[in-house]
Amino acid sequence: MARNYTKKTEEKKAPALIAYHVPDREKAPWTRIGAAWDHKDGEGFTLQLDLVPVTTGRIVLRAFDPQAEEGESA
Repeated sequence: MARNYTKKTEEKKAPALIAYHVPDREKAPWTRIGAAWDHKDGEGFTLQLDLVPVTTGRIVLRAFDPQAEEGESA
């Protein structure tokens, strides 16, 4: 007999932070590489990277701005 498992559905919420790769050169473009969501207990973040940079540089986390996101997709 098959068991019915019910998965609790959660509302998708916007990320708290956006992750960018910033190369080590002047006026280099920032590349969005992922996002971070805050934990319910407020004690940390879950970082999801869509890609991992292979060049030197740094990863910068910035606050999520929904209006800026709309501008990028337009």
